[in-house]
Amino acid sequence: MASPPPYEQCRHPKETTPLLRDEEHSPPAVGSCCRCCEERRREEHVPWPLRAISLTVILGFSCVLLWNILPLAEWYDSLLPHEDRRFRGYGEELNTDEANICLTPACVHASSELLYNLHPDYRNIDPCTDFEELVCGGWRDRHDLRPDQGDAFTGTIMSENSQTLLRHILEAPYPGDSAHSYFSPRRLDSAGSSADKENFDKLQAAYDACLDEDTLKELGIAPLLDVLNETSKHFSSGDLSSAVLYALKTGQSSLISAGTGADDKDPDTVVVSVSAPWSVGLPAKELYEDENILKKYEDTISEVFSSLQSHGALQQVDTHALVAFEKKIATATPDAEDRDDVTKYYNPMSLKDAEALAPEFKLSKVLHELVPSGYTPDRIIVMAPEYLKDLSKLVSDTSKETLHAYFLWKTIQAYYSFIEADAVVPIARFQNELSGQDPDTKPERWRKCVRHVDSGLGWILSRFFVEKAFSADAKAFGDQIVTDIKDQFIEKLKVTKWMEKEVIDLAISKVHNIVQKIGYPDKSPNILDPEKLKEYYASVNINSTMYFENAVSLIQNEVKEEWAALGKPVDRDQWDMTVPTVNAYYNPPGNEIVFPAGIMQFPVFDVNVPQYLSYGAFGSVSGHELSHAFDSTGRHYDQNGNFTDWWTEKTVENFKTRAECFVEQYANFTVEGPDGKPLHVNGRLTLGENIADAGGLAAAFKAWQKRAAEKPNQDLPGLDFFTQEQLFFVNYANWWCGKTRKETAIQRIYLDPHAPKFARILGTMANSRDFRESFQCKEKKPVCELW
Repeated sequence: MASPPPYEQCRHPKETTPLLRDEEHSPPAVGSCCRCCEERRREEHVPWPLRAISLTVILGFSCVLLWNILPLAEWYDSLLPHEDRRFRGYGEELNTDEANICLTPACVHASSELLYNLHPDYRNIDPCTDFEELVCGGWRDRHDLRPDQGDAFTGTIMSENSQTLLRHILEAPYPGDSAHSYFSPRRLDSAGSSADKENFDKLQAAYDACLDEDTLKELGIAPLLDVLNETSKHFSSGDLSSAVLYALKTGQSSLISAGTGADDKDPDTVVVSVSAPWSVGLPAKELYEDENILKKYEDTISEVFSSLQSHGALQQVDTHALVAFEKKIATATPDAEDRDDVTKYYNPMSLKDAEALAPEFKLSKVLHELVPSGYTPDRIIVMAPEYLKDLSKLVSDTSKETLHAYFLWKTIQAYYSFIEADAVVPIARFQNELSGQDPDTKPERWRKCVRHVDSGLGWILSRFFVEKAFSADAKAFGDQIVTDIKDQFIEKLKVTKWMEKEVIDLAISKVHNIVQKIGYPDKSPNILDPEKLKEYYASVNINSTMYFENAVSLIQNEVKEEWAALGKPVDRDQWDMTVPTVNAYYNPPGNEIVFPAGIMQFPVFDVNVPQYLSYGAFGSVSGHELSHAFDSTGRHYDQNGNFTDWWTEKTVENFKTRAECFVEQYANFTVEGPDGKPLHVNGRLTLGENIADAGGLAAAFKAWQKRAAEKPNQDLPGLDFFTQEQLFFVNYANWWCGKTRKETAIQRIYLDPHAPKFARILGTMANSRDFRESFQCKEKKPVCELW
């Protein structure tokens, strides 16, 4: 898929476990599908008049900041007895060469950010036992969750900075005279300039339509009623497959999900996959066991249906029977950890055999309506055969009225966010309560509209984001870091004792074969080429006064594009995340690691600060994604992306033994459960991410050390309490500083393949020999270690 669609589809698990869960959209809207998503203008991007003003202001601010930071740091230092300065180079006082202190605006900014985020009493906190509190105590004091947020962390701040920049882009005239960068519109020829302006107009039309709440309120529920009538029409035909097909074509969650993607055992071929729905109703199947939540959910559905019935749109609905049916569906779906296990979801079979699992759905008929003309889906991947068998019985035991209500409810859940009407307010209120938020809170409208444009027209928006926020130097530095990480991972493989020699050789070959994509795509589509972008979105119809219709057009275009890939080779140049996205991912069948420009922003990445900061944060992210090539999922794919057993039996057993250490370690982390008792992290669900965190940090540290040996780094002002090695780890942890509401944390435990952020700091530090040596911890041996 070219950009992550906002609709329900049969997603390949390998493509849905990126570095982060989607923070902007999570917890997921009730019944919705989750997608797999910093304004920092460098001086060379700013026009000269603005640059002069900016430099004057920044330098003035820097002087004031330095005036305060340096004496304050010295005062802090004077309070600490010499013998307690355990952070200073293995217990010795650090001799700071003032000439080696970086005093540029970028360095002062970075230093102040780290200092503000540290716990106020960080000097007296033992980093070996509570590094998260040491690094993040100040962050929590400085940042409050907005009423519309279930959680936030440093990446959230970065994402919101990017959203602000995107808002400025969308609300300003076409930047035809911009000379910010090598991406400047001024460099375009006549045809390119014309296409660029048309693309920009399409962006603004979509954004303006979303912002126009007055028109949306005038329309009320009318657009939704039209879609509900279509749903009823397809269901009333008496053919269940007709209702399922309509849901799939319009991006709705249904009883069955279907989509396309690379065949795990033939990664150059696109194949059809059929699975259980990725979204049933409530965000997690475990929530159906909570009677209080279930009662509120049922009341919400009743309230919405009653309101819509007053408009004569719906028949009387037995909401209790509907929720009971949903609960049975949820129970039948695979557990979260099984969905990501290729050894369990890869079940190729003939279409005839697949159809026999649930004959009521006439899979053959449904798929032939979705695939391109002339394509025959003889062989498909059934990702949950047992679910289809169970579903067949569930449907046969359920009344027609309840099934009809189910499809109507799925339509409402898919489209309610595109209208402004009192009838659907209870859904948003219930969703907020599930996340621990103020029930009546709403995100600022512009934020919702920026996300809408990025989701539907993301590659056009990406082109203008890069022009403002990503330089050629940044791309080159990102490539350098990722290349360094690959080199160091290979060095680690060479000395790995638990892997047999033949496996090590193949693993090294796999690292060499990993494709690194940095910043933005220059193919499929080429966001550097406005004419290619215009062609890419040619079938998308956008009207500046028709938000609902725009959303439908964008969703249906994504659906058509996905199915159109059948019969063609896998396009290995596609990206699954738009450029402003603060995230990254590894794709096993493509054997590729992808880093959008959105994550390559301050404070994770900056070309103008000492390299230990960028290697500590972005370098660890890079190593994390590379480590996925050898985690509990990636180890099943060879150097060409084929799902195959290329590890020896002895190596597999050694891996499992060491992996079990991670499972047990992270299972000891807890959050407060719904009953007030500790709720343990699922160490098996989070295994792949925890292995990647440990491996990524280790490779990044060695990569920075090698670079620093060649070209020593400068120190940061006010932070001479820490060595450069220690600041590497401080900035790693700074990336994960955050806070989470109780209800959101509970949902994450049930669903998220990532451990809570505090655990990603504490667990990773406990597994880092380099960290323990840098901070002079008594115990140097890691708790768990693979690489």
